[in-house]
Amino acid sequence: MPDPTVPAPRHTPSAWWADAVVYQVYPRSFADGNGDGMGDLRGVTDRLPYLEQLGVDAVWLSPFYKSPQADGGYDVADYRQVDPLFGSLADFDAMLQEAHRRGLKVIVDLVPNHTSDEHQWFREALMAAPGSPERERYIFRDGKDQVPGTGDGKRAPNNWKSVFGGPAWSRVTEADGSPGQWYLHLFDTKQPDLNWDNPDVQEEMRSVLRFWLDRGADGFRVDVAHGLVKEPGLPDWEGVAAMVEGTSVPGRESHRPGDAPGAHTDAEEPHRAVSPMYPPSPFFDQDGVHAIYRDWNRVLAEYGGDRMMVAEAWVEPAERLARYVRPDEMQQAFNFDFLLAGWDAERMADAIDASLAAAASVGAPCTWVLSNHDTVRHTTRFGLKDPTTFPKGIGPGDEQPDAALGLARARAATLVALALPGSAYLYQGEELGLPEHTTLPASARQDPTFFRTNGAEIGRDGCRVPLPWAAGQPGFGFSGAVSAEAPAPWLPQPESFGPLAADQQDGEEGSTLELYRAALAFRSARHLGSGSVEWTDEHAPESGLLAFRNGDVVVLSNMGFASAPVPDGYAVVLSSGPEPAGDWAAMQEVPVDCTVYLQSRR
Repeated sequence: MPDPTVPAPRHTPSAWWADAVVYQVYPRSFADGNGDGMGDLRGVTDRLPYLEQLGVDAVWLSPFYKSPQADGGYDVADYRQVDPLFGSLADFDAMLQEAHRRGLKVIVDLVPNHTSDEHQWFREALMAAPGSPERERYIFRDGKDQVPGTGDGKRAPNNWKSVFGGPAWSRVTEADGSPGQWYLHLFDTKQPDLNWDNPDVQEEMRSVLRFWLDRGADGFRVDVAHGLVKEPGLPDWEGVAAMVEGTSVPGRESHRPGDAPGAHTDAEEPHRAVSPMYPPSPFFDQDGVHAIYRDWNRVLAEYGGDRMMVAEAWVEPAERLARYVRPDEMQQAFNFDFLLAGWDAERMADAIDASLAAAASVGAPCTWVLSNHDTVRHTTRFGLKDPTTFPKGIGPGDEQPDAALGLARARAATLVALALPGSAYLYQGEELGLPEHTTLPASARQDPTFFRTNGAEIGRDGCRVPLPWAAGQPGFGFSGAVSAEAPAPWLPQPESFGPLAADQQDGEEGSTLELYRAALAFRSARHLGSGSVEWTDEHAPESGLLAFRNGDVVVLSNMGFASAPVPDGYAVVLSSGPEPAGDWAAMQEVPVDCTVYLQSRR
């Protein structure tokens, strides 16, 4: 008899998102359509032919909403308006229509954990009295030792720290000028957390979902999906307040033996065993978030076209993450275990096994991702002395990567990711082999983490540098063919971007761009996204060899220290390394830091 605690698998094998390749666009850095140095929606529309030719299935747009841009648009002032920096709602509609005409789905970013402090709701809260309905939309609290009618309460309500550094609480000045209550902001002071116990908040976000679904959006990437609900009482917590700390995820936990990862009720979730290093966080991965996503699932079900949600949830172990993708919640969740594995065969194999098993337990597809707008680009991480490290930015005074080594490993890791079943997410520019900008001057930095930590944490600007489209143009063509007097891109580009510009790689045999195009076409033709993984006899992760079969394709990735023989009876049909004299089919050895796709000669 089937285990009643495990939901039945989804019966939507043909849903577009199940094996889609999704390309992340960070709008301010993708393409500038009006020549002001800032990327925009017109720029996205102009470059849709490029994405279509690349071979992706969908485009995920990071926030383009009205915002003071204190955190790159993740501080939303109006969820229903496009910020003038990026254009207008008409520009969004035109972009969406053109994407759909070209067969591309469009996923928009949703930021439900917090708003901007310039959102109308927060302005109303500041003008209202403590305990008012306006303040109940956010998490306002009296300070410790607060005495009514006095100026006490000078200490924050608890000891929580912001993910961006510094305290997670700020005190307001009341309308009468007196020191007032404190509000919670797990991120920047300009990003007050919403109170998800409040019915107004719940109904407003349902309305926001419907607003974009009505316009034709195909899905949502949900920011900080694990952070909406806080533990009642907001207790003190001595853990690390970070989305990811080094190579570890906060709240690193393991399931108690016997817990069913698919169990799903409105009752309290199973107890979690606690690592002595990372006690459970009172503001991440609380069980109450799942009721929110069951509610949103019902909203999406009102619409046709297999609308979807993908969770940004830094949650471990994989069984905990699988809870976000049960059949009545989200459709996907980012697989950060795979991203954090680094260039290491054992760690990568363990991440693949754990991810596939956890996803299968709830009938969901896996996702595979190597970089995004919050992480040092994998092209650079893999070129460090320890290619499994996960630095929070790299600056001029830090270890500088071996660019050639990092690129070789990044290309090889990409072929592994694109051969795995499920959905793959690409971060803009990785198809060009772009590195992190590791020598960005402090004067150019804009990430609030840099300022809130007084530079101790370099931050994410280095992976957000505008893309190079044409090597011979100002700003490497980011703003199109404009004069040298045009505004410079909003972040400076390194000289190393010139040879990597799209026009230098287009049609160039062996270029990273052409490798991505070939790998995506191969993945589509062989239906690798809807296949399965079977480790082969060549699989020896302890020796640096990762080898698996997906359909009639064998993938062999050499992360070791010596070349590996091509298995008898097989020929190389695609390689991340340079093509040898003759052709790939003549290869007898797989070099170090290289991945190949193999097929039987018979």
